Amino acid sequence: MTMNNENVRFLKPLLRGFPIVVLAMIIAVLAAKKYLNYVTPMYESTAKLKLADTQEGVPSANLFKDFDVFATPNKISTEIEVLKSTSLIEKTLEKLPFSTEIYRKGKVRSVELFSDSPIKVESIINDEKNYDKKFIINITSNQNFTIKASDSAKEVKGTFGVPTAIKGGKILISKNDSYLQSKPDAKIVDQYEVEFLSREKLLDKVNKNLDIVSVDKDVPVIRINYKSNVPEKASLLVNTLAETYIQDYIENKYRAANTTVDFLKNEIGQANNKLSGAENRIENYRNKENIINIPQETETDLRKISQLKIQKSNLKMNLDAIKNLNDYISEGKDNYLELAPNFEAFNDLLSTEMVKNMKQLQAEKKELLLTYTPEHEKVKIIDSKIKDLTDYQTESIRNTQRNLQIKYNDINRDIQIAEQAFIGLPEKEKLLNIMNREFNLYEKNYNFLNEKRIDAEIAKAAKISFHKIITRGELPKQPVSPMRSIIIIVAAIMSMIGSIALIYAVHFAKAKVNDVYTVEKNSSITVAFTTPFIKNREKTMHHFLENVLEMELKEIIKDKNLICITSYDKSKQHRFHSKNIIKALQAQSRKVLVIDVAGNLENIENIDYIDFSEEKNLRLTSTDIENLIREKMTGNDLCIINNQSIKQGKLPLLFLKMADENLFVLDSRKTAEKTIMNVELLKDEYKLTNLWFVLNKEGYNPSLMTSIKSFINRKRS
Repeated sequence: MTMNNENVRFLKPLLRGFPIVVLAMIIAVLAAKKYLNYVTPMYESTAKLKLADTQEGVPSANLFKDFDVFATPNKISTEIEVLKSTSLIEKTLEKLPFSTEIYRKGKVRSVELFSDSPIKVESIINDEKNYDKKFIINITSNQNFTIKASDSAKEVKGTFGVPTAIKGGKILISKNDSYLQSKPDAKIVDQYEVEFLSREKLLDKVNKNLDIVSVDKDVPVIRINYKSNVPEKASLLVNTLAETYIQDYIENKYRAANTTVDFLKNEIGQANNKLSGAENRIENYRNKENIINIPQETETDLRKISQLKIQKSNLKMNLDAIKNLNDYISEGKDNYLELAPNFEAFNDLLSTEMVKNMKQLQAEKKELLLTYTPEHEKVKIIDSKIKDLTDYQTESIRNTQRNLQIKYNDINRDIQIAEQAFIGLPEKEKLLNIMNREFNLYEKNYNFLNEKRIDAEIAKAAKISFHKIITRGELPKQPVSPMRSIIIIVAAIMSMIGSIALIYAVHFAKAKVNDVYTVEKNSSITVAFTTPFIKNREKTMHHFLENVLEMELKEIIKDKNLICITSYDKSKQHRFHSKNIIKALQAQSRKVLVIDVAGNLENIENIDYIDFSEEKNLRLTSTDIENLIREKMTGNDLCIINNQSIKQGKLPLLFLKMADENLFVLDSRKTAEKTIMNVELLKDEYKLTNLWFVLNKEGYNPSLMTSIKSFINRKRS
């Protein structure tokens, strides 16, 4: 319940100022609509450009890779900067009629006409001061016009189709026949403004409204956005910029390929000369050194030497064996038949047969010696035969040794001659390798340059680009700014927020008492009773009779009590309560003594009345006043003191101190919140007892219209 009361208290100022909120919102919406009627709308057109991706799609095919062989892998951010570059934008603007702007001049604003202009304006500017300057053209008839610069009062008369001389140039104004034919009722007699934009201003104007971004960092698609107050301009620029970018790309690729072809042809000629020189040097060196094929020749020579050395080894073994045999036979030649030589090294058929014959003759000799003496003729004949065979065998061995020695020497000499072929071979191989390496290098360079020349020729011949426009900028129908609905809604919301903030700012700045909660929050003084705002005057007595009964229950009203009623700022704030409490007490048949310190209760009847508002009463002491009141109380039940306001001086404090009960009236709509603290301080300072608050107009929260009406009525009265 407390939370609900808090919410109601917080919303009361808003409910009271709700008409202000509504009025502020209505004014804001009307102002926004008025603004939208005069503001220049901006239209936006968007074109999308897909960049060639060398990793995917058609450009990744081997056939088409060569077309873009000199293009680096795509970088979206780099291409965006290329699109934003001054050179590309200048190329685009050269194709568009954006350098001259024609406006139809109105009373409040001027509207750019562009292609909807009934006139055409061309210029020859000799003085740069004429750029970025507005010229006012006033067409007076279908043939004549006047023109003047914005910084000059001099008017120059001219005729359609005839160049008009101005200071620093000439201007040619002619009718736009195609437009006039399409719109026969078009108005040509009017006032126009023309501005010839300089390069810097035109670029700045385009760059300010141009936005080039990527759809996504990983997607090679660029979005080109352009805003303009003319829809046709927006679509023209984005489409022309995209086309210029692709055309510029093709031109740059062709120019690069053409330059590369020329460069490669020159390099190929030089490489061919170097390759021919290397071939001639190798040929001359081979002829000079009699080189056919070094590896094969070396292998053949090595194999020959190896075979000769094998033969040499065999001859050496045979020669050694023959030498041993010869030495053995020479030592025992006198007893040849007793020897047992090793004929392993001398084992041909003839030698074997001779040995067999000698052994046979030796056997025959032994048989003859059994019969004959050694001197016998037959024995001597056998000995003679044996001697012939041994001599022949011995001489044969010596001849074989000499023959083997000659062969051995010949093979040795052949090996030495063959080994001479390897003298200087490493140097020959080194020089030949150097020349071959140089030749291979020139050959590789020559082949590479020819391959690249072919690639460059293909790229030069293929005038295509894999960048393409996937979405062309369309002619916008609706403006993107200002956004009417959003501006109206924002204006309404901002006015609502501002008015609410103002209402609460005023509410907290005024800081009135408002309700019982505020009183109880700021003071320990009890609220005796509250009085609502009484709209029906006939119910006034009813409410105050209830208040009197409530005071009786709280023992504020007792016999012979002095009840002082006062307020802080003005005495009229508590006059209503004083007057009606007295009437309510009279209605209860009570005799009431009225002490009128404020002096505003003259018209109350049937009461004992003492007027203390006169200046002379200040001369009385507090004792005199108290005695006077006690004397007048004889025959009366109660005394009601209609006190002055606290701000009027010290006299009201005297009556507060003197009274048995004090009712301090607070007006919820007029009494400031700080008054509560001031009363609390007065209570402590003057030790006032039995002090009660009375809240007037409790729960009263008049609407703004009611307050304004009351204010007007007060002014009239």
